[in-house]
Amino acid sequence: MAVDFDPKLVEQLACLKRNVAKVFFGRPEVVDQLIVGLLAGGHVLVEDVPGVGKTILARTLAKSIHCTFARIQLTPDLLPSDILGVSIYNEQTRNFEFKKGPIFANIVLADEVNRTTPRTQSAMLEAMNEGQISIDGHTFTLEKPFMVIATQNPFEFEGTYILPENQLDRFILRITIGYPSPEQEARIILERPARAAMTDLQPVLNSDEVIALQKIVDQVHISKEVMDYTLHFIHATRNHKHLDLGLSPRGGQALIRAAQARSLIEKRDFVIPEDIKYLAVPVCAHRVLSKSYIDESHSSSTSSIITQIINDISVPV
Repeated sequence: MAVDFDPKLVEQLACLKRNVAKVFFGRPEVVDQLIVGLLAGGHVLVEDVPGVGKTILARTLAKSIHCTFARIQLTPDLLPSDILGVSIYNEQTRNFEFKKGPIFANIVLADEVNRTTPRTQSAMLEAMNEGQISIDGHTFTLEKPFMVIATQNPFEFEGTYILPENQLDRFILRITIGYPSPEQEARIILERPARAAMTDLQPVLNSDEVIALQKIVDQVHISKEVMDYTLHFIHATRNHKHLDLGLSPRGGQALIRAAQARSLIEKRDFVIPEDIKYLAVPVCAHRVLSKSYIDESHSSSTSSIITQIINDISVPV
């Protein structure tokens, strides 16, 4: 099946990657994975230790797109209305008027999402899953594109709340940035891109172009061989001796959708097994539960298990 590629749009994807790389000097695959989340129409959780560029990465992507952007600094005293909005009584009209919260932006940066209470965390669930919110008996549809980029630290500091599994499942990818190489770190220290390059950054895509790219992703072809390879992997997670909970059908959908998005970034109109293998950990590791579940090591333990499972499956020729 041929995909109706718009050469201009596909080239703008390369411009988007270069634009983000002007500010974020970390591993290139981190940028690729974040753009995969954007093209797949999903939300991304960026998880790593403090100070490695989680917020900078998210802000750079948002500034590279001509759309509305909101940053929410999540704290223990934040209320759901601080995110969704609130109805305020207007004495002149004698009616309640709804004042929209930051969740109504196209790209929402939820900084340190595990520092706010479960009640406030859950307030974002409907928005992330349905693209709408319900408040005061009314339903409001969020403008597309809509993407939540949440950041969190992987360690349990005082005043943090673990994200429940049903909310983790709303993130199409969980990205780990890692420490930069010595060369990258030298550039970060000397050039300070968050101050200099970020100020001069210009958008290279607009909202309509992002939506058009997301529609092209829908057309990327998946062969029977690649689908069988993916299903083999999914079923293997459900029967692995070290996993209590394997990948759900929704997790399988997310993996295929992310693979289609990566294919488009690589200028292909079809998914290959390497797309599935490349995305297995960032898409699936936060959706499964290890039998040796320990809060602090959950991320690393499930990642290693997913890596082992995908490496054990024969790649179709």
